Parts: sequence; structure tokens; C-alpha cells
Amino acid sequence: MPSQHVLVLNCGSSSFKFAIIAASTGHEILSGLAERLGDAAPSLKYKFSGTKTVVELPPHAEHKAAILKLVDLITELKLGDDLVAVGHRVVHGGEAFTQSILVDGDVLAAIQQTSALAPLHNPANLLGIDVATSAFKHLPQIAVFDTAFHQTMPEHAYLYALPYEMYQKHGIRRYGFHGTSHCYVSEQTHQILGLDKNNSKIVTAHLGNGCSVTAIKNGRSVDTSMGLTPLEGLVMGTRSGDIDPGLFAYLSDQLGYSSKDIDTLLNKQSGLLGISALSNDCRTIEEAAANGHKQAQLALEMFCFRLAKYIASFAVSLGGLDALVFTGGIGENSDLIRQRVIEQLAFFGMTCDHDKNQAARFGHQGIISTNDSNVIALVVPTNEEWVIAKDAARITKETK
Repeated sequence: MPSQHVLVLNCGSSSFKFAIIAASTGHEILSGLAERLGDAAPSLKYKFSGTKTVVELPPHAEHKAAILKLVDLITELKLGDDLVAVGHRVVHGGEAFTQSILVDGDVLAAIQQTSALAPLHNPANLLGIDVATSAFKHLPQIAVFDTAFHQTMPEHAYLYALPYEMYQKHGIRRYGFHGTSHCYVSEQTHQILGLDKNNSKIVTAHLGNGCSVTAIKNGRSVDTSMGLTPLEGLVMGTRSGDIDPGLFAYLSDQLGYSSKDIDTLLNKQSGLLGISALSNDCRTIEEAAANGHKQAQLALEMFCFRLAKYIASFAVSLGGLDALVFTGGIGENSDLIRQRVIEQLAFFGMTCDHDKNQAARFGHQGIISTNDSNVIALVVPTNEEWVIAKDAARITKETK
């Protein structure tokens, strides 16, 4: 019986990631990135059989040309015969989607309606679906939503204290993101620790350039740090996270900022980059902090403090805490940040094991708390692409 391979596409405004994944095992047969699309020198980089290759695309080539080049590559490498579906990451599904779904006209229309809530993401996701549908006419297209996992949050957790009609008429509420990652690492945590999925209390911390934490009770999301957009919550690479909403009026009325200026400030110039005045890359900031750079030290302190506060508050959402999971580029690789956060959560009866924490880096999973800790802390590398591939293969099978 041939393997079920899924082409996974994650389209951004000027780039897209791709991978061909064996749905049953998670093995990546092909992976890569098309970047600088629309610019003078776009390229397509891929890894196949351990070899990395860069293909230069025509000047100003955009998504369609890059995806068609990917189709040629798949044909050239003879990888098309085993493909059963194309799985698409879609950032915002609003309240319309509580799970992954086979794309049809109604689904496309619903995704389009939520584009106002994710104007930088959903249009790019829709573009990827459109081009892939034309390029792979024989394959079903499956949409997998960042927000779907969080649709189990109770009303008191997802509503803002605004006039209720703002939610009724305009859908203004907290939606949450990074759902595929939080779902994956929480499922892995249940297996690693042997937790009863019907009686478990887990906080997952997805830490990268974008950061979010989620409270997962009995396998279901009950609270999360991101909100209507991915700006709310933690200090991130370039995003501010939580701020006083009164800042908007102050920036506008007193400093003459336009709404676009404010959006750029909060999404692209703040966070670790803004505080350090150095970089949004945590590795650069940690190195500078170790060498005495005061603002880099402050950026790390703020990052860890906000993260620890959110984790502690989510114990209220859960009614306790069994495990804390670190994942994402920072969560998986920064033993310094993990240690600092755990130290601030010592009142939970959780202690960081230095040697275990050092060992759990660069893709290695493992428990990093001491054996006598009341709450177990661990590192679980995420695999969002595999989640998309599994969902796409399952839905394709169910709809045949």
C-alpha cells in the first residue's frame, strides 16, 4: 500500500513554507521556503535526501510562479504519485471553524469574511489555496486553522468587557492562535507523562518570534494569551503584547501618530527589538546581555516576567497545574529563559534541574524539572506541519 504523503503549504504575504510529509509518521520527504516573493531576487530553497538546494526565481516572481516552480520540482523528483492532499495553514477561522475542513466555495467565502480580523495573513492563505487548487486539480485542498483549537474556550474567557453588541455584530472577541502547536505538544505531553486526558491541567508556552501560552484542561483549550489578533499577550520578538488601550489615543492625539503608524509601532518595532534597541533575535539578545548590554538584560527580564505572570494566572483558569511545556524556537532552545521562568514559579513547588535543562536543547525533548517538583516542566519540540498533514490525510479519507 503506497504511503500517504501530504503537501503542506504555509503562505505568508511575501513568502511560503512547504513540506511533503508522510502523514502516518511525520517524516519530511521534502521541505523548503520560497522567500522575497515580489522582490528583485526571489528564491526557492529546499531540502531533499539531506541535500540543500537554492533555486533562483525570475525577478519579481510572486506566489503563483513560485508554487508552479514547486510543482515542477515535485514532478522532477517523482514525488507526486503518493500525494493524497494539500494541507493549508489558515491563520484565522473566526467562529466559523472549530476544526480542519475540506475547502469548497462556502469555506473560501467564510475565510474571506474573517480576513478583516487577520488582514496580513488570511489573504495570503487564500492566495495559496487558489494557486494550489489550480496547480493540483486532482488533489483535495484542506484548510487547517490556527484558531480552531481555541474554540473550546468558555464565553467568560474569550469575551472582552465591551458592549455585548460588539461581539454580536462584529465578532470582536479573543480567538487565540498557534493552535496547531498547542494541540500537538499537549497531546505529546499526555503521552510522555502518562497523564489522563480526562483529568489533566497543562500550560503550553509556544515561544518564538510570536509567543503565546495556553491553558489546556482535559485536552481542551480553556484560555490563551493571544486575542482578537496575534498582538495581545506576551512580549514577543517585535510585538508589544499587552498594553494600556489608552496608549492609542495618546499616540494619536498627543504625538500625531496615524493608525498605520501605531500598528507598525506595536507589531514591528516593539517587543524584544524595541526594548533592547538591538535585535528581535533572542540568541543575539542573550549574548549581548551576557556581555553587559543593559537594555538586552532588561528585554530578557521583561520577557520572562510577563511569561511567568501569564503561566501563574492560567493556574486559575485550570484550577491547578500538572505540567508546564516549553516549545517553539525560543522555548526549545533557550535554557536560560526556561530556567528564569521556572525560578519565578518556584511557589508552585517547581524547580529547574540544571543538567536536564541543558540537555533539552536543539530538538531534544525531555523533563527539565527536578524529580521532587510538584509541577513537571518539560520541553517538547513542536511539529505544526505534521498536525496539518495528519488532518489533511484524515479528512481526505473521510470524504472519499
